[in-house]
Amino acid sequence: MTTETEWMRLTAEELRARAAEDALVIVPVASLEQHGPHLATGVDIILAGGVAARTAARIAEAGAPVVVTPCVWTGLAEHHMEFGGTVTLDYESFAGVLRGIVKSAARHGFKRVMLLNGHGGNSEAVMVAAGEFSIEFGIRVAAGTYWHMVPEAIAPILERQAGLMHACEAETSLMLALRPDSVRTGRLAEAHGPMSTRVEGQPPALALRRSFRAISETGVIGDARVATAEKGERLLAAISARIAELLLNPKLWA
Repeated sequence: MTTETEWMRLTAEELRARAAEDALVIVPVASLEQHGPHLATGVDIILAGGVAARTAARIAEAGAPVVVTPCVWTGLAEHHMEFGGTVTLDYESFAGVLRGIVKSAARHGFKRVMLLNGHGGNSEAVMVAAGEFSIEFGIRVAAGTYWHMVPEAIAPILERQAGLMHACEAETSLMLALRPDSVRTGRLAEAHGPMSTRVEGQPPALALRRSFRAISETGVIGDARVATAEKGERLLAAISARIAELLLNPKLWA
């Protein structure tokens, strides 16, 4: 019998029981935004939710209690607004939504929450929020962006990139595996752009947000032309296995 991990498919009584078992709550966090000429705007929602679901399944298979909330579908995407098709919040609104979700979980007795982020523009914000919520609610709240957490699981599978970028080889492969009807395969020949969002001489540790319109004519960072569904399945398996391993570490929650 498969263990149900979706919060919205469990009853209130069943969720109270999960809280009593010290279940981990995974909150997938995403964005609704442009993803080049070949991908629908819901990429981050689909991928954050997909990675969360696969990760939760592996945790449940290991015998540990876990639940996954519905995806937080909008975040901080000002840098994509010039392309259209994008919804963005300010930090206060975004943090307020996350605060309400985490506070609700804490009030129901859950003591461990993972904000599993799937959008680069949210990366710093979810980590700041997690630190604030840990103090505010007296529970363990972790946060991370899935490709930043497990780069070693991603790089060996890709041909033209060192890691996951934007509307790129990795994201397009994942979409071909999870939601191929949202990939415009006839536009893949156009789906490439610069290999970085940084200008020459700007190190990774120096942050300066720019509009993607100024960085990439196509809205793509990376090269999606070699994306395949087979790569996507391999990426999902590798990413979820490694994140599950990280989250099953009892020292993380001690």
